[in-house]
Amino acid sequence: METARVVRRRLGFGGTLLATLFACASLTPSLLPRTWLYQGVMCAVTGVLGYAVGAGAGALGRAAISYRLPERGRRIAWQVMIGGCVALTAVTLWYSFGWQRDLRALMGMDTKITWFPTLILAVAVVLFTLILLISRLVRLGGRKLIAWLGRYVSFYVGHALGVLLIAFLVAVFANDVLFSGFVARVSDVSSVANQGTYPGVRKPASSKVSGGPGSLVSWESLGREGRRFTGTAVTTARLAAFSGRPGAEPIRVYVGLDTTTSPRAQAALAVRELERTGAFDRPVLAVLGTTGTGWVDPRIPDTLEYMYNGRSAMVALQYSYMPSGVSFLVDRDRAAASGRALFEAVRARWARQPAGERPRLVLSGESLGSYELEGAFRDLDDLAARADGALFVGPPNASPIWDRVTAGRERGSPVWRPIYGSGKTARFVQAPADLDRPATPWPRPRVVYLQNASDPVVWWSPELIYRRPAWLEGERGPGVNPEMNWFPLVTFWQVLVDMTAALSVPSGHGHRYGPNIVDGWAAVVPPPGWDAADTGRLRGLISPSS
Repeated sequence: METARVVRRRLGFGGTLLATLFACASLTPSLLPRTWLYQGVMCAVTGVLGYAVGAGAGALGRAAISYRLPERGRRIAWQVMIGGCVALTAVTLWYSFGWQRDLRALMGMDTKITWFPTLILAVAVVLFTLILLISRLVRLGGRKLIAWLGRYVSFYVGHALGVLLIAFLVAVFANDVLFSGFVARVSDVSSVANQGTYPGVRKPASSKVSGGPGSLVSWESLGREGRRFTGTAVTTARLAAFSGRPGAEPIRVYVGLDTTTSPRAQAALAVRELERTGAFDRPVLAVLGTTGTGWVDPRIPDTLEYMYNGRSAMVALQYSYMPSGVSFLVDRDRAAASGRALFEAVRARWARQPAGERPRLVLSGESLGSYELEGAFRDLDDLAARADGALFVGPPNASPIWDRVTAGRERGSPVWRPIYGSGKTARFVQAPADLDRPATPWPRPRVVYLQNASDPVVWWSPELIYRRPAWLEGERGPGVNPEMNWFPLVTFWQVLVDMTAALSVPSGHGHRYGPNIVDGWAAVVPPPGWDAADTGRLRGLISPSS
């Protein structure tokens, strides 16, 4: 009987209402287009969240108010509510197809999509039922535990202990079993993948890159992403074809995660590699941040090598081999420690060069790589004082300097294109024309943030649970659907899911920055004689791989 009352009981009024409202809200447009299957999963998860909120509010209401509607009144209320929920669901499902097409059109994507409202509803109902069943089984276990405790302690003590114990067990199961098991599995798979090598990547013949002849770092220790980074440096033939002059062999230094035992030791080894290759005699030296797997966006080093005709040097460390999303959760401190160790070690050696013979020391990182390098500085002023410029691409919302600069923007400037300190040091760019905003002097060193208004990596944060974001206030950024709204809890989940599709949209939207990296480097650290025509030619060369 107890099992029937808890597990097979009918849905509550408040829970059903809020579950429907939340699920329908999840059908509204977010930052990026989604598939019908993703939409079904989103409806289920947001529906469960809504049911929990509605059921909790209903329980509090019943405890605070003793009055109950008569049976006939409750029946009418249910009929009205169910009729309204059915109508709202049907209308929202109907409009969701148009919302997704409009969003794709806004981004220049094909609007001929497969969208199955019936299957969306079926997936949502099945998953919602499964999650609700599991939740009720947990609740049943809690009731039985409280009843057992009631044999030995008072009613109130038994309830308090039972609730605390069940909450503790659920938290331990979620963290130590589900999450830790997931992380361990991802780590195992990523560790194996790290040992592989991408097709077409070969051990370099150049002594100017790690893993090549004379390198202090073995080819095998670089990891999959490190091997791709050092094994795909732009060839002197390609450099000469672009510049019309003989190209120099680029310097690329990389230290993999399996090389040494700590970020400090990795950084020390990286500096020795830089010395071996003659990096401190080049006109420009770039410290690069990596994502969780150790990946460096190839457009970042390639662009710099083309601009300087190979007379460039760059260095990066690997601090993890797990995907960025998982690394952000479990390796974020290590990422910041790696960025700090690498920059401090490189700059200390750089400072030993005669003042007139030092290369221009610049920084660049994409996504978690941006977060990694920001951890080396107290604030923007500290960055500008100790580096000759920086190009940060798609910085995560948690990036400390980005967050402070964005929060301190000038009144009237939108959060998706903020102006800070009259644009004297840092500027925020989605299109090349943004580099000239505001129309005020822009001395060096310069810091450029490439950030798309529709990039969920930039805009997702826990605050979306309870607060309307500034990027949905006032004028919308380029590519952001004017029909998008903020809903508590729901928008948090929508934007989180958007991150899985952040690379499935055209360049200039989502987390795709393509040839704009060329304009960013040209603004931060152009070589002598570089002009807008050179930037345009290089954009054409870089853009096919965007």
